Parts: sequence; C-alpha cells; structure tokens
Amino acid sequence: MLQRRLGLLQATAINMIDMVGIGPFITLPMVIGMMNGPYFLYAWIAGAILSFVDAMVWSELGAAFPKAGGSYNFLKEAYADTGTGGLMSFLFVWQTMIQAPLVIASASIGFSAYLSYLFPLSTLAAKAVSGGVVILIVLLLYRKIEAIGKISVFLWVGVLFTLIWIIAGGLAHGHFTEPIQHMNDGLTLNYGFMAAIGFAGVKSIYSYLGYYNVCHLGAEIKNPQKNIPRSMFLSIAGIAFLYLAMNISVTSVIPWQEAKDSQYVISVFMQKLAGPTAAVIVTCLVLWVAFASVFSATLGYSRIPYAAAVDGAFFKVFAKLHPTRQFPHISLLALGAVAFVFSLLFRLSDVISAILAMRILVQFIGQSIGLLILRKKRSADQFPYKMPFFPLPIYFAIVLWLGILISTGYKMVLMGITVIGLGILAYYIKERNNKNSQAKNET
Repeated sequence: MLQRRLGLLQATAINMIDMVGIGPFITLPMVIGMMNGPYFLYAWIAGAILSFVDAMVWSELGAAFPKAGGSYNFLKEAYADTGTGGLMSFLFVWQTMIQAPLVIASASIGFSAYLSYLFPLSTLAAKAVSGGVVILIVLLLYRKIEAIGKISVFLWVGVLFTLIWIIAGGLAHGHFTEPIQHMNDGLTLNYGFMAAIGFAGVKSIYSYLGYYNVCHLGAEIKNPQKNIPRSMFLSIAGIAFLYLAMNISVTSVIPWQEAKDSQYVISVFMQKLAGPTAAVIVTCLVLWVAFASVFSATLGYSRIPYAAAVDGAFFKVFAKLHPTRQFPHISLLALGAVAFVFSLLFRLSDVISAILAMRILVQFIGQSIGLLILRKKRSADQFPYKMPFFPLPIYFAIVLWLGILISTGYKMVLMGITVIGLGILAYYIKERNNKNSQAKNET
C-alpha cells in the first residue's frame, strides 16, 4: 500500500519542478514570435489565468478523492451514475499511455537541444542524449517515496536559483521596467490579437502544465484535503510571478525583435550581461531545470496505470509494487520505455501541441463537466475544498480549454479525436472479452 509521506513543501516542489522544466526557456521566443509585439506578456498572463481557474476544478476533485492516479479516479467517480464511468476513466489511462511519455520525451528532447549550446551535437548524438536522460530518470525514481521527496526539494532549489538569477540579471541591468512600460505599444483589441493569444497560449499553457501533478500522488500526500489545493495554488502563483519576471528580465536586455529568433535566448541573455562563462553556467542550470521536470513528470504519471490496474480497469501487471521499496515499478518501467522510444523519434515542436490536443477533451473538459455532475448528486460536505463563485469558474475553464484546443490546429484536433475513437473501440473490445471470460467461467 502507498504511504502518505509527502508534506506541503514536497508537494509544492514536485508541482513546480514539473511546471518549469525546459518549457519556458524553449517557448519564450516562440510566444514572442507568435504575438509579434511587445504585448507578448499577455500570453503568459492568459496561461496563468487558465491555470488558476482549472486548479479550482482539480482542487475540489483532488481534496475529495485523494488517491493515486488523479484524473483516473475523478472521471470514474464523476461519471459512475451515467454508466460511462468505466469508459471515461479507461480513456484517460489509454491517453496517458501515449501522452505521458510524450510529456517526458518533450523535456528530454528540450534538454538535448539546449545542451547543443555547450556541445554541438549531431542528430544521432542529440537523440542519444535525450534517450539517456529518460533512462537516468527511471534509475533515480527506482527508490522509496520519502527519498524521492528529498530529491524533489533538492532539484526545486536549483530551479528557483536559476530563475532568480535570470531575473536578478535583468534588474541589475537597469532597464527592467521598459518591457512593462511598452507592453501596450501597438496593441489593438481585435480578432487578430485574440487569435494570437490563442496560438501563443498553446505554448505558454504548456509551460504551466504540471500544477496538478500532486493529484496523481494523492495517496502519498499528508493531510491531502488541505495540502493538495494549497500546493497547486502556491505553485501557480509562484511560477506565474517567475515566468513574467523572467520574460521581462530577458527582453530588458535583448529586444523582443531579436529574442523571438533566438534558439538559446537565456544563454545569449547571460552572455550579454556577464560574458561567456556566465552563459555556460546558466545553460548548465537550464539543463538542471529540464532534468528536474522529467523527474517530476515521470513520478506523477507512473501512478496512473498503477491506480487503474489496482482497480481492475487496466492490465493487472501494472498493479505490482516493488517488493521492498513499495512503489509501482512496472508502471514506471513501462512509461519510461515508451518515453525512451518517443525521445528518439520526435522533435520538440511536434509534441507540444500534440500533448494538449490529446488531453483537453477527456481530461480537462471531461473533469470540469464531471465536477458539475458530482456537485449535483453529492452533498457539499463531501467536498473539503469549494471553489468561489461556483459554477462560473468551471464554465470559464471549459470555454478557455476549447479555445486552446482549436488553436492547436485542425490536424492536432483530428489526432486527439482519433485517439479517443480508438480508445472507445479498445474499451468495448476489452469489455466484450471480459464478458466472454465470465460466461465461460460460469459454464
């Protein structure tokens, strides 16, 4: 049985290192390029708003059902009375077996990309590095949860130090307020601006993903009714502040017109401020952050197939815990293996939109609708955390997620729908096989 050993500090650290990762360093120039103006900060503000609103949904569900697997349990509980609880929870696990390795691979690919600033890598060498990162992460996670909590805090300190150093560099440069003073220059609130927010929002919200990681570890969190919501809101508030400050700091040194085309914008930023040695050091710290993100994401996702298998809704082998260290080692090894393959096959630009397109309908929108169902059929005292102004934040979250989904592009939307369709087919094949097995046993 999983044990509650992670407190608020560890939970917040696990969320934050998952959220930062390589995302903001890679997507910073992407967001500026898509906004194509000094008002690019609004895309990061929009990502924070969506994260805060969606965290209210996760907080109600996470505090009410603090179990391993997060969304798997939320969807099963929410849709149980409609007769689709099994289908919805199965679809989530089905998608997780594809999109979770994509998330892990995206961070490892980003790690490899930034490493090329220090050591120019051939295509083959870059793939070897990204695959090696996945293997090393699995080895580090192959231990007891309390040891992982200590490692998470250690990695978190490196994440905070990196962001604070970048921000301090901009402050010391003396022009820190310029990007804020000019962020509305040329701004027109029209369809073009809203469309740009949508496209740039795909990249910025990718950099915020992970604020809910604590929900996947629900069975291992102390005092989950309070610590799960607190860790999420603390994580989002802290990361939003750091992201905005980092963007302001970088563009106070490198004009946004130049920053949008820089592949290693953080390294170039530090080189301009303090020379090549500082640029090397900050690049190493960015790699630290990317590594920490893979660590946190792999930890959280490994609990999802385990939870489904324990519940009898997934392959039984995933329900096995390590005999002495008491963690789901089969689940960890399986996701690590798939992530390793993905890290060799895909490019970073291919996976960011795919990750969101695959998750929005079942997980984010599905959970939001599921919470509406749960709040109608259960008494209020069954929800330790209650969002303010219920149900308006839920409707707002659904609208925002639909906007992000559309902004991923029709090919990605079609891919997401196709994965869902195949999942539905697999579910009914599984159910038919189970019924046939039961019928044979009865005879």
